Amino acid sequence: MAGTRALLMLENFIDGKFLPCSSYIDSYDPSTGEVYCQVPNSGKEEIEAAVEAARAAFPGWSSRKPQERSQVLQRLADLLEQSLEELAQAESRDQGKTLTLARTMDIPRSVQNFRFFASSILHHTSECTQMDHLGCLHYTVRTPVGIAGLISPWNLPLYLLTWKLAPAIAAGNTVIAKPSELTSVTAWMMCKLLEKAGVPPGVVNIVFGMGPRVGEALVSHPEVPLISFTGSQPTAERITQLSAPHCKKLSLELGGKNPAIIFEDANLEECVPTTVRSSFANQVRSYIKKARMEGAQILCGEGVDKLNLPPRNQAGYFMLPTVITDIKDESCCMKEEIFGPVTCVVPFDSEEEVIQRANSVKYGLAATVWSGNVGRVHRVAKKLQSGLVWTNCWLIRELNLPFGGMKSSGVGREGAKDSYEFFTEIKTITIKH
Repeated sequence: MAGTRALLMLENFIDGKFLPCSSYIDSYDPSTGEVYCQVPNSGKEEIEAAVEAARAAFPGWSSRKPQERSQVLQRLADLLEQSLEELAQAESRDQGKTLTLARTMDIPRSVQNFRFFASSILHHTSECTQMDHLGCLHYTVRTPVGIAGLISPWNLPLYLLTWKLAPAIAAGNTVIAKPSELTSVTAWMMCKLLEKAGVPPGVVNIVFGMGPRVGEALVSHPEVPLISFTGSQPTAERITQLSAPHCKKLSLELGGKNPAIIFEDANLEECVPTTVRSSFANQVRSYIKKARMEGAQILCGEGVDKLNLPPRNQAGYFMLPTVITDIKDESCCMKEEIFGPVTCVVPFDSEEEVIQRANSVKYGLAATVWSGNVGRVHRVAKKLQSGLVWTNCWLIRELNLPFGGMKSSGVGREGAKDSYEFFTEIKTITIKH
């Protein structure tokens, strides 16, 4: 139980104001399993209010020069950076990730998202062609779409919310965002900084709550022409169904089952520590039970080693990093995304074999390849059905380049050019002279 300690109470942020909700959802501290926060259980009424605010704010915000919007984003980045420690502490407690990870990746990257799109919005170009024989000049312009609906996940709460929010408002759109109801605190904290950064009321609206209730109200609203979503495939299918009658623009960044391919000539001193980090970075016992029933071997972790926790954390959501071997490619542990510190280690004999096996899953988000052979690195990377392939490294991102997956890992790409194109509409203008 939470005891006598006061719960943190979040409120929706609509039209520049924090507004209470008629009902709330309990949010748990994953380190203790105790309720520590209450999140608004919003619905259609709150979405209607947010749409009204975003609609009213759109003409003024979209008519501002890119330089003016850029300055606002830079100020917001400064304010987030000044609050880095407070935000990192909150992200760690709310999501369960280590404080070190929140300090060194999640919050700094959230700051960088605003800085990056504040800069990139100043450097886009348009197309222009001439038809001299007809005395015509053609050129293109891009205009903001309108109200952008943003739905972000629980695993990288502020990081992925800002990855959507920054390019959306930089391009001149107004926004209604729904963070995960499991990890809403840092989004709420960011709202406290918006006015000081110079974001006008109604430009950014944050509505908290459950997907089937408030998420569906947002996705199905006829005045929200664009949805950017990161999350699960079943939810993406539902979003597609609800969006179809309105022909909405969709960006869907979904799950992944990312292979790490290690050849015999890999530099193990670099490869092993990085692969361990990539395998165990996210914090699911049913998978391990199934693997054992299928005849797999659990080398270490759940069911093998004992997890010793302080009394305060006995009810927390902890599990040991687990390594599984002697497992078949058809196993659910090899086919499905496991959001936990579980990795499967299996051998292979040839390039052709490992490429075929890596491509056999329905996902295609990312992959890593470790080899000292430059030719092999290029061959394998080209043949892997993944939107991103890291070779001899992991999680190094160039934000100018596209991010997104193939197959069931989603639709669309995000990045400087791709995000700008998604959050704008292109128009061709012809002038006869």
